[in-house]
Amino acid sequence: MSAIYVCPLGRVADLVKETGASHIVTLINRETLKDVPRAVPKENHLLLGFNDIVEAMDGMILPAEEHVRELLDFIERWDRKAPVVIHCWAGISRSTASAYIAYCALRPDLDERVVAARLRQRSPQATPNALLVAHADRLLGRDGRMIAAIESIGRGASAFEGTVFSLALDEA
Repeated sequence: MSAIYVCPLGRVADLVKETGASHIVTLINRETLKDVPRAVPKENHLLLGFNDIVEAMDGMILPAEEHVRELLDFIERWDRKAPVVIHCWAGISRSTASAYIAYCALRPDLDERVVAARLRQRSPQATPNALLVAHADRLLGRDGRMIAAIESIGRGASAFEGTVFSLALDEA
């Protein structure tokens, strides 16, 4: 199996090149949406435009269940022959939530707390967007376990940008 890489926007092109990633997930405000790095075909790039919020705010787009469905469908289509890079603006909230969601979906055999602990170990700054996790918990039928696991790791360390990290899908 392959790996899920997480990074901030400023590291996407380099990380795709370094890892040979075949797929990219971009989670960013609509007005900040960027082009696909040329190394990845457009059909292998999922662009989800919404704000990093958990409650409705005027002029902002709330992460919706539809966004999580699109993410899950995209991850299911990923052939796992090469890595996927998941990024948001800072690599701290939307991207870490999406990596957690993807990992839980692809590895239903692992306890959600194990996945959350692995996320925290790899990214001290990770503060997964709670609304994205809640939508995924419902869609994947996890009965609150995904939410509780993310709550158990708490808020990540303060940072302007998250560190680049990976989650290998073949880890026990």
